[in-house]
Amino acid sequence: MPDGPPPGRIPSSRYAWYVVAVLTLASVSGNLDMQILSLLVRPIKRDFGISDSQMSYLTGIAFALFYTLLGLPVARWSDRSNRRNIMASGVGLWSVFTALCAAAKTYGQLFVMRIGVGVGEATLYAPSVSLIADYFPRERRARAMSVFSLGLFLGPGAAYFIGGWIVGLLSVGGTWTVPVIGAIHPWQSVFLAVGLPGIVVALLMLTIREPRRESQSATKLPYSALWRYIGANRRTFITHGLGFTTSALVNFGIAMWLASFLVRTYGLNEAQAGRVQGLLTMTVGVVGVVSGGWISDWFVRRGKIDGPLRVGMIGAAGMLVSATAYPLMPTATLAIAWLVAVNFFAALPWGAASAAAAEIVPAPLRAQGVALYFLVLGLLSRTLGPSSVAWLTDYVFHDESAIRYSLVVVNVVGMSIAFALFASGLRAYRTTLENRDRWIL
Repeated sequence: MPDGPPPGRIPSSRYAWYVVAVLTLASVSGNLDMQILSLLVRPIKRDFGISDSQMSYLTGIAFALFYTLLGLPVARWSDRSNRRNIMASGVGLWSVFTALCAAAKTYGQLFVMRIGVGVGEATLYAPSVSLIADYFPRERRARAMSVFSLGLFLGPGAAYFIGGWIVGLLSVGGTWTVPVIGAIHPWQSVFLAVGLPGIVVALLMLTIREPRRESQSATKLPYSALWRYIGANRRTFITHGLGFTTSALVNFGIAMWLASFLVRTYGLNEAQAGRVQGLLTMTVGVVGVVSGGWISDWFVRRGKIDGPLRVGMIGAAGMLVSATAYPLMPTATLAIAWLVAVNFFAALPWGAASAAAAEIVPAPLRAQGVALYFLVLGLLSRTLGPSSVAWLTDYVFHDESAIRYSLVVVNVVGMSIAFALFASGLRAYRTTLENRDRWIL
């Protein structure tokens, strides 16, 4: 077990990166648990008799509502207490509830289990961003956040590969008998495979320690301090928060429905769709998020402290072109070629976005400010992203094969809004950073 620095002592760079690696592994576990559903659309719909819209609620309302609403109280708790212990408990909780999805006998029971996953995952992101911000100086934070953000791509990528690997189960009806659990649908065994290893990750979380905090005064601050600060910097919070939220909304819509799009539009099977989605996510997506962190830091080193929003603008512009093109391609080969660009631009902003969320809030309120960012982003993007695509398919186009047009509409509207918000927020963002440390809480 690595021996981390005790509180009050400046940690070494090597140990700081070890902490990032452990947090990234936890993020991989959480995103794998969340995204595995996208490869199980067909068997879940078949065995539970549900629609695309109901399917989207399993990753939307069931997961995101509790994941986001609990984020702020968890963040205030983490500003007052040991962040490591909070996150380790959460990783264990979501892993257990993921495994329990294997025991769900009805859609309602599966819905409840997904709520449990969301409650557990509410403990990870805000405390992680706060912890990383305490380990790294400003000029290196975006890179550290980019590495942490790899979990957003490695986790789903692993989920797609696992889903492709067990594709033989997807066409199997009936039930299997599993010790302790009893009779389950074959596809439910996937939840055991991705949930149980998370318990090991929870134990690994206990090997990291709290760094020296930039400020210990959070315990003395009421909730009103956060709201006063946000009110005084509302343009920054609106343009940053809603800009990245609408960008994420498009990304979650694509992530949930891309495999189904490839199956319905081009006749690929789930194994082929999973391999395509998994390979692109774990290669091009990783390159994209790391590149975004480096680009943001490059801007900052050259005096452009609004670098995160500039990276957001680049990502939104790239998505407006590439994510509008791929659903309309006449062949799967051309669609996949465009998806290379989609994965790069979709991933580009997320290290910079997290760094910005930590930067724009004074240190005593950092975890709470980050949690509020994740609350808005998660509540809107994780619920409306998958569901907006499903709603258009079910209630506007009335045809499962028209999912390509639903993806186009969501992308054009979402990324246009995101680009406009980033562009209009550049000046306010700079002003907030210049005045942040002089703010009297």
